[in-house]
Amino acid sequence: MMELIDIQKRYGARVALGIPALTIQPGERLALIGPNGSGKSTLLRLLAGVIAPDAGTVQAGNMPRGEIGYLPQQPYAFDLSVLKNVELALAGEPERTKRAQEALERVGLLHLCKARANRLSGGEMQRMALARVLARPRKLLLLDEPTASADIAAIERIERAIEHYIEQTGCTLVFSSHAPSQAIRLSSRVLVLDGGKIGEVGETAQVLQSPKAESTRAFLKSWKL
Repeated sequence: MMELIDIQKRYGARVALGIPALTIQPGERLALIGPNGSGKSTLLRLLAGVIAPDAGTVQAGNMPRGEIGYLPQQPYAFDLSVLKNVELALAGEPERTKRAQEALERVGLLHLCKARANRLSGGEMQRMALARVLARPRKLLLLDEPTASADIAAIERIERAIEHYIEQTGCTLVFSSHAPSQAIRLSSRVLVLDGGKIGEVGETAQVLQSPKAESTRAFLKSWKL
């Protein structure tokens, strides 16, 4: 279980995130939605341990960093082949080439395994970075808009890969998305962020179909449900 208590994160004078309390249960699938700049990426970075809060605590039950898989909104690549980039997540692990190839196959990139990673398109780079995260078992999967640069076929492939990974590992999933249909397909609970604060949180269907907060209703008007 993860708990956020009295969290505050500032960027200069601006409060990017202010969360009095949030609990994420083991095995939960939580979607983060909200306008651009509402704090989704900041929350994911806090959960990943990439940044620290300016106030408050993030309690992760002593979860080792290696058991957290984090896909940032802007993925990175080393000047190596696609396969070698994924193998880096498996350093010291048995059968790392086979496992890296399996991860690339799941995201539809095995045919590019020998290509230089820094020559991939934005969508391909994103899928390679996801394969790197999915190459090993994790207890917590944090994905920042995992299909933002993908076409329809790639979105379906990515979502199947995420579903398969969760079925195999039983991990907790927290992801941000601008696609309501994706939130419906992948999440059991939705957290709506508004100006760095929790506007509403609840079961996915309830929040998306019958939101209680006025800010949530206003935001969802821009979504095609």
